[in-house]
Order: sequence, then structure tokens, then C-alpha cells
Amino acid sequence: MPKDRPVTRLDLKPADPMSEATAKYFAKCEEKLGLVPNVLKAYSFDDGKLRAFTEMYNELMLAPSGLSKLEREMIAVAVSSVNRCYYCLTAHGAAVRTLSGVPELGEQLVMNAQVADLDPRQRAILDFAVKLTETPQNMGETDRQALRDAGFSDHDIWDIASVAAFFNMTNRVAAATEMEPNPEYHSTAR
Repeated sequence: MPKDRPVTRLDLKPADPMSEATAKYFAKCEEKLGLVPNVLKAYSFDDGKLRAFTEMYNELMLAPSGLSKLEREMIAVAVSSVNRCYYCLTAHGAAVRTLSGVPELGEQLVMNAQVADLDPRQRAILDFAVKLTETPQNMGETDRQALRDAGFSDHDIWDIASVAAFFNMTNRVAAATEMEPNPEYHSTAR
């Protein structure tokens, strides 16, 4: 893929000049990740939207939770698989491969989570997230109880639902704008 390929199909230019806060955040991304994720570049046309996105992402994906970082990334991939989100499948599939140390797991979740060798806790999480994505109107107490039976608290259930909902939103923005994943994700942890 050519390096000068646009981040999205929308003609959104980064704020000029870039705010000091955004410049610092991008520098931190470069330091920690070795890149600035294209999703952040896409949001950089508006500091308020970028801040809202990153604050929500960081709270859901990085803050203390009864869910591990890997479990949250697995939700991102399962939801993105249902939605066929190229950006998130590429980026979060790489994260699952890295965090799990099992490259096959990332690929299985991208292609078909049903073939993945998951423990009962992981299976319960992904079944819930997929149902919430495909048929949210059919969610009920039975679904929540299945998570409780797998050892999750009601707070954990809130977190599972929130991560799934966040990625349903981001999948739709990525699809609407034809957001391109960073090329580096394709070779991560393979």
C-alpha cells in the first residue's frame, strides 16, 4: 500500500496548527506504539472529537476493569468481525495476536470466533458481544445471567456491553469513511 494513501476517503485535514495537546498525544503514541494509529489521525481535524474518542477509548480499553486487556480486544475483534470492519479487524486482530501470544487466535476471531479454542469465560463474553451486535433487541436477563454464571459481576457486564457498543460505533464510522488501517498492523505478531 502506498504510504501517501489517505487515512480516510473524506477530505478532512488535521487542524493547522495542531494543538499542543494533540501533538503531545501523538508523540506519546509514537513512543509507545511506534506509530500514530490512523483512527487518531482521522479524528485530528477536530480536537474536541479526538479528545472525546480517546477519552472513551482509554476508559473502556485501558482503565481498571474486571476484564483483561486481551478480553477487551477480543470483544473488539468479535464485534468488528460481525460488522466486517476492515480497520478494526486489522488493528485489533494485531492486538489479540500480540496480547495472547497466539497468532492463530487473532486470525480465528477475525474469521470465525466459533472455531477459536476459548475458555468458558471468553466464550461467554464473545457470545454476549456478538448477540448485542447482531440482535440487540433480543437481549434479556438470560444473557446477563449467562455472564454471571461465567463469573462476571454486573459491573463487568456493563463493561462488556460498553466495549461492544463502542466498537459498533467505531466500526460504522470507519466504514462510512473507508478508514485505512496502518500498514504496520498487518505484520504484527505473526
